[in-house]
Amino acid sequence: MLDAGAWLRTGLRSERWTRGRDAVLAGALVAFSFVPGAAHQGVDLAELPDRPLDAVGVLLLLVQSVPLVVRRRWPAVCLAVVCGGFVAFQLLRYPTAFGSLGVLVALYAAGAHLVRGRTAVAAAATGAYGAFALALHHAGSPERFEEFVTFWLVLAVCWAVGAQVSTRAAREAERRRQAEEAVVAAERARIARELHDVVTHHVTAMVVQADAARYLTGQDDKVAAGLSAISDTGRLALGDLRYLLGALDGTDDMEHSQRGPAVGELPELVARSRAAGHPVELVEQGEPRPMTSAAETAAYRVVQESLTNALKHAAGERTVVHVRHGEAWMDLEITTDGGAHSGPAPKPRRPGPGRGGGRGLVGLRERVGVVGGELRAGARPGGGFTVLARIPRGTS
Repeated sequence: MLDAGAWLRTGLRSERWTRGRDAVLAGALVAFSFVPGAAHQGVDLAELPDRPLDAVGVLLLLVQSVPLVVRRRWPAVCLAVVCGGFVAFQLLRYPTAFGSLGVLVALYAAGAHLVRGRTAVAAAATGAYGAFALALHHAGSPERFEEFVTFWLVLAVCWAVGAQVSTRAAREAERRRQAEEAVVAAERARIARELHDVVTHHVTAMVVQADAARYLTGQDDKVAAGLSAISDTGRLALGDLRYLLGALDGTDDMEHSQRGPAVGELPELVARSRAAGHPVELVEQGEPRPMTSAAETAAYRVVQESLTNALKHAAGERTVVHVRHGEAWMDLEITTDGGAHSGPAPKPRRPGPGRGGGRGLVGLRERVGVVGGELRAGARPGGGFTVLARIPRGTS
């Protein structure tokens, strides 16, 4: 598998190779302008008596060739500069030069690489050509009207060929994108089927066994309460799993596709953590306000993942979930006190909250970032761990 660094290096090498080819093309146009036998092969629309090629003429040859180096990146700028050099070269009556062919290349590049303003650039180029033809006529050019029109058609063909190449490339890119999306969708569906067949089976078995064991405990209220918590958690896990599987394979129904977990369910989430034996306190400030579904789901997952980490790595340590409802933002602060379970240890086998692979926190940062928020997490100076998140409500 190609890693990100290799992919970036490959892209840079490809870009440098493309720029190198354009530089070679520009250099060749300049060089052949001074090669005997090829120097006077080019475009001479004026057909006026020639003047000797001087320093200004050489400069104008460079103006018609060198900008082709950036013809892919700035096609409109390249076209304007090259055409300006071509017009000046013709009106000043310099002899036919190979470098004047650069105007044809610039037109092809504009047709192939312009993304926005294609019509406006084509109209401006046509208008400029009409003014140029009139200027040549007043300068005494023997060219007739139909010959100017014929040359305009040649220029239009160069543009059209570039536009056709661009259209074909766009269609091919769209075809590849659709093929990749089809592969991704098929892979998602396969993963969803495997998750459903494997995970759902085991979680369902856990719920059934917990329900059965609850009736075998007699009057032991603590054991019954623990088994009840396991059963309820398993049912919630099944619900979340079905929701995620539906989103993954694109078959979720309307009820589940409308919303994920909501901020209003945070008290229940905290209560389940307490039932599992972890001391959790929920503190809310401000008046709850409407949020987008994506923002609510992100906020819920931040609290859920933080409590899961606290239960795994700092069991028995006090955790405070502080929710601040603002006008445009919701601020979350989940703090777990320090202790033997969350402090550093030499060569730890079980990382503290947020340590280790960090997949949970990385996923949370990505989820919060998608809705325009930010998340920070880290160890507290006196021991323990804190997760801070600011999530925009996303509503006007």
